Amino acid sequence: MPSIGTEPQNMDALELLQALAAKTDSFLKQWLDSRHGVPDILMESIQYSLFGPGKRIRPVLALLSCQAVGGHIKQALPAAGALELIHCFSLTHDDLPAMDNDDLRRGRPTNHKVYGETVAILAGDAMNTMAFELLVEKVADPALAASLVGELATATGPAGMIGGQILDICHPRENSNGAQKASLEKLQRIHRMKTGALIAAACRMGALCGGADEQTMRIVDTLGRAIGLAFQIVDDLLDVTATDQQLGKRTGKDARIGKLTYPSFLGVEETRRHLRIQQEIAEKMAKKLGGAANPLALVVQTLANRDR
Repeated sequence: MPSIGTEPQNMDALELLQALAAKTDSFLKQWLDSRHGVPDILMESIQYSLFGPGKRIRPVLALLSCQAVGGHIKQALPAAGALELIHCFSLTHDDLPAMDNDDLRRGRPTNHKVYGETVAILAGDAMNTMAFELLVEKVADPALAASLVGELATATGPAGMIGGQILDICHPRENSNGAQKASLEKLQRIHRMKTGALIAAACRMGALCGGADEQTMRIVDTLGRAIGLAFQIVDDLLDVTATDQQLGKRTGKDARIGKLTYPSFLGVEETRRHLRIQQEIAEKMAKKLGGAANPLALVVQTLANRDR
């Protein structure tokens, strides 16, 4: 596997994703090894979710956004680790019987299938709190640490990912009672909150770690929002076009339970058109950041064209 230096400009997208994912995992493993007093079963459950197969998209975006604004990727490692902790907390809870009731995640049994619901819930709770502990402990500049904590808390909380989950879960129920009809505005709101908020935060947190000024932060914010919406649009498409084996989880479930998705609302071809629009916005913003953002632009293009 290639190693990452200051300028990972000559790697293809797969090499880049693998190298940055490995760097994030190494950082998290070292940090977890320094945690003392954690019950063994709880730490085992945390590590099962945290280090399972996966692309580590949010950490990668943070690291590359830091580089794109002139920083070194090592400056964003605490942000990358915190983002992955939050993401894995959300996946562990999403898979529970009270939520999506999934038995597969990343090609393996979900956490609660291995450790039971009680341990899975508490492992998710632990990862949530550990994300903020990590930022406070590993970011030397108190002002930067406070900014990163604020970004992550807002993106995770009731106006971000968790709020988006509520809207996503409640839509089928509302729709069956005739209480609220689907609309493109509601669809985009769900996607921007449920998935997009944390992805946009990854880009913003990386840029903050790289010392971005206010004008650059506005560009990064637009970039991150476009990536976040595009990422969820691709997820919607894959749920109707991919196989269980490709995704490592059950497909077709969104339609079965009446979730509001781009293909269900707009059809596959119109969904692909909306994906291209977000991809073009992201690519335009990446170009504005200059040559240091080329690896970021490469990853954005790969995410928009992924098949898993």
